[in-house]
Amino acid sequence: MKLIGSTTSPYVRRIRILLDEERYDFVNLDIYGADRDEIRRNNPALKIPVLESDGQEIYDSRIISRYISAKQGRDPLTWDQQNQLTLIDGANDSAVILLLARRSGLDVDAPGVLFFDLQRERIMTTMRTLAAQVEDGQFEHWNYPAMCLYCLVDWLDFRDLVDFTGIESLLAFRDSRKTKPWVAESDPRQS
Repeated sequence: MKLIGSTTSPYVRRIRILLDEERYDFVNLDIYGADRDEIRRNNPALKIPVLESDGQEIYDSRIISRYISAKQGRDPLTWDQQNQLTLIDGANDSAVILLLARRSGLDVDAPGVLFFDLQRERIMTTMRTLAAQVEDGQFEHWNYPAMCLYCLVDWLDFRDLVDFTGIESLLAFRDSRKTKPWVAESDPRQS
């Protein structure tokens, strides 16, 4: 198996954590620079991660997680867990948009810019919902949704994209899982 991605991507990190003790090669790319052509060769959607396994290329972390979970004999996700992933992915996608816009020199914090206002609204509405679910005990088990939430919260904090005032339970959730397998080894701050 070969996983293609970037050490700073929360989508790649969740797969690295899920892979746990599986044997695989990790190809760390500079996805916005020198290695852009590598992404073009491996995924026509120009996204990471990409998993190569048994002659098959698999795109998108959600599909990769289904593939790995099936190989590992894990139970399929429930509809509630699928909904949690949709929330996590939605907030993550909006945060990536804000980060890329900021890196492109755009003022993402300017009030009244509908596109950026909608991204921030989506992130914070989702984060409040996820915080309530954490407080309700819905992320107690270290399963794929919990791994994804961990990666989202840690990445948002790493990139300084969210004010966690009022949703501190998400930081407490993250902090209580720092010793889980492959969390420290996949920390983007080590890049």
